[in-house]
Amino acid sequence: MARQFTRREFIQISSATAGAVALGASGIGCKMPAFLREEPLPVPDSGVRTPTWCEICFWQCAGWVYTENGVPQKVVGNEIDPHCYGRFCPRGTGGVGAYLDDQRLRTPLIRVAERGKQVFREATWEEALDKVAEGIRQVRDRYGPEGLALFSHGSGGSYFKHLLNALGSNNITAPSYGQCRGPREEAYAMTFGETVGSPERTDLENARCIVLIGSHIGENMHNLQVQEFATAVSNGASVIVVDPRFSTAASKAKWWLPIRPSTDIALLLAWIHVLIEEGLYDQDYVARYCTGLEELRAAVAANTPEWAYPITTIKPHTIRETAREMARYAPATLVHPGRFSAWYGDDTQRARANAILNALLGAWGRKGGFYIPLKTKVPKYSYPAYPEGKSTWRQHPEQYPLATSALADGVCDASIPSVRGEERIRGWLVYGTNLPMTLPQPAKTYEAIQHLDLLVAIDLMPAEITGWADVVLPECSYLERYDDLRITATRTATIALRMPAAEPRFDSKPGWWMAKELANRLDLGHYFPWTTIEEMLDTRLKAIGSSLEEMQRIGVKEMPTPGHRFYFADGEDVQFATPSGRIELYSPQLAAMGFDPVPRYTAHPEPPPGYYRLLFGRTPTHTFGRTTNNPLLCETMRENEVWIARKVANLWGIKSGDYLTLRNQDGATAGPVRAKVTERIRHDCVFLVHGFGHSQPQMPRSYRQGANDNALVTRVNVDPLMGATGMRVNFVTFEPAAAPAGAAEMADNRAVRVVEREVV
Repeated sequence: MARQFTRREFIQISSATAGAVALGASGIGCKMPAFLREEPLPVPDSGVRTPTWCEICFWQCAGWVYTENGVPQKVVGNEIDPHCYGRFCPRGTGGVGAYLDDQRLRTPLIRVAERGKQVFREATWEEALDKVAEGIRQVRDRYGPEGLALFSHGSGGSYFKHLLNALGSNNITAPSYGQCRGPREEAYAMTFGETVGSPERTDLENARCIVLIGSHIGENMHNLQVQEFATAVSNGASVIVVDPRFSTAASKAKWWLPIRPSTDIALLLAWIHVLIEEGLYDQDYVARYCTGLEELRAAVAANTPEWAYPITTIKPHTIRETAREMARYAPATLVHPGRFSAWYGDDTQRARANAILNALLGAWGRKGGFYIPLKTKVPKYSYPAYPEGKSTWRQHPEQYPLATSALADGVCDASIPSVRGEERIRGWLVYGTNLPMTLPQPAKTYEAIQHLDLLVAIDLMPAEITGWADVVLPECSYLERYDDLRITATRTATIALRMPAAEPRFDSKPGWWMAKELANRLDLGHYFPWTTIEEMLDTRLKAIGSSLEEMQRIGVKEMPTPGHRFYFADGEDVQFATPSGRIELYSPQLAAMGFDPVPRYTAHPEPPPGYYRLLFGRTPTHTFGRTTNNPLLCETMRENEVWIARKVANLWGIKSGDYLTLRNQDGATAGPVRAKVTERIRHDCVFLVHGFGHSQPQMPRSYRQGANDNALVTRVNVDPLMGATGMRVNFVTFEPAAAPAGAAEMADNRAVRVVEREVV
C-alpha cells in the first residue's frame, strides 16, 4: 500500500534563510554577535576562552574561541602554535560562520523516496542509528566486512575509520589522496624514502630562491607557508613562478614563466639537463647521497632548452637563466613540491622530476630546502587488534603498484557491477566530503550510488551528497565538540586540544559520539572502551605528563625533543629509506615494474579549435565547496568567475561581467558564470576557482552561484603508477547565458524536503 502523508507534507530542513543571520539574534536566540556588526571586534577582555584547532582546512591551526553568553564571538590564533603563530587566515577567522549557519542540518533524516528525489522524514537519533547499524549488519553478513567503505575528509573521520577497521574493512579512503596529493607523496617517497607530509616540510622562510611550478601560494592560503613566503620575499628571495596564469605569487616573482599547460615535465627535464651539463648541480651532495647520476645524465641528454622551447613556449635563454638562478642560491633553493598534483595522468613522474631537481640542488635536509620535521608520540587508548580484511578496493593485485592508500575512485569503481555482475562494495559511510563535487566524472559517482544497499552521510550541511543518502546524520561544528588531539610534524613537536566552545545547536552530535553509539549496536563497544571522550583524552595526556585540565588552559603544548637537528650536518652519513639506501635519481624499482626509471615527456592532446583547456584552483577565502554557504565567508566571494584571455574574449565578443555557459567536449555544461577578461592568463586555457555552482537548494547562499567545474570533468587520465585521476584533460567552449535569478528567489524552489511520519 502506498504511504499517505496528510499533514505538513513538506517541511524544509532549514527554515531560516540568509536573512536570519543578517538580522542577528532571531536565528540563535540571543543578541547579534559582535563580529556581524560594523565595528571590528577586539579580543574580548571578558567572557570565556576555550582552545580549538581549525577545521576549515587541513592546516589545522590552533586557536582560541571567545564566547559570550554561551555564543562564540571570535576565533583567533594561538600565539605559540607553529602552524600559525597567532595569525589566522581569512577562512579561519570566518570559522564562527560554521556555528552560525542556520541552514545547517538540524536533526537526523531518513529517506522515504528513491535516491535522488531528496524526500526525507525527521527521525530521532535512536531510530537513525538503529537503521544505520542494521544496514551495516546486512551488508557485512551478505558481502563480508569488505562490502563496507568509508569516504572521509576531516578530523572526525578518524572515529569512523576506527569503526570500519574494527568491522574488518580496509576500504577507507580520503579523496584528497587520488585527487590531490597522492602523486607527490609517492614520488618523493620513491626518491628520498620519505613523503613531504602535511603540513609540508618546506623551509620557505630560509629559502633564498623559491620555484613555484603550479603551486599557488597566496591563493591556497596554507597559513604558515604564506607567512614564510612573505618573509622570504621581504628578505629578498628570488622567486620563479611557472604558471599559465599570472597568479598572486607571480606578482611577487623575479621570473614568471607562462608555460603551455600540460608541458611541465618538459621544462623540469630541461632544467635538469642544464644543471648536469653545465656542472651546476651540488656535486658533493650528489656524490655523497645520490645514486643514478650517470643514468639520469644519459636519459636527459636530448632534453635541451631548445628541445623544450616549442613544447613549453618558454624560450631557451629563459630556461638556462632560471636554472642558473636556482644553482646560484643552492642549497637554499626550494622547488616547491605543490599539493594539488593530479593533473594529466603522468603526475607521479612529474612529481618525480620535481624531486630529482631538488636532489640535484642539494635541497633535501638542507637549510632553505626541506627540513627534518619533529613529531611527538602520544600513546593510543588501549583497544583490541583489528581483524584482518580479506579483500580491498583493488580489482587486481598489480593495479596501481605505488598506491599506499585506498583510492576514492577505486572504491567508487568497486561499487559498480562488473561485466560479471559482481558488486564488491555495497555500503558507504561518507564523512564530511561532498562526493558529487569532489570526485571527477560525477555521472560515475551517481551510478555507483544507485547500486548501493546503504549510503550514510555524516555532515554539517545539506550538501549534494546528503540528498542521495539513506540516512543523514547531522554533525555539530568543530566549535561545539571535542575531537582527538592534533599531533602533526613541524619544526616544533606540539600537541593541540579542541574542546567545545558552545553547546551543539539544533539536534546535532559530534562524530565520536555517533561512531561509539554505532559500535555499541554492532557489538564492537570494546573498541571504544572509554566512557566519555574527556576520559579518553585525559588518559592519553597523562601518559605524556600532561592532562586534560592543563590542555584546556594552554591549548598547545610543546614537547621536549633534545638533540633534534633540522638539517644534515656537513659530511653526515645518512641512510635513506629507499631500496638502495640513497636518494634515487634513477629508479631500478620502477624499471623492474616496467615503468620509466627516469621521467620522460609525453605530449598530451591540445584543445580542438574553439575550445580551451579547463584549469581550476583555489581562492584565499574559501576551502572549495565546504565554505561557500558560510554566512561570513560567502560575503568575501559569493561566486566564481571564468578567466579568459583578452584576445580570446575579443574574438568571441565577450566582455567582463558577461554571463556565459561553459560546455565541454562531451556536451556537459556549467554556469551561468561571469566572464573575467584579463591579460593574466594564456590564450589556450581558462581558469575557474573550484567549489562553486552548488546544485543543492538547501544551501541558498551558494545555490547556483557561479560554475561547478567538477561538472565539466567528464574525462580523466589515470596515473598508472598510483591511480590519481588527472583532471586537466577537459576542454570548454563558451555559450552566451542570461544572468541567473537571485539566490533568495532560487532558494524558494527547494528540492530537499522532509515529510513527517504518519500512521498509514
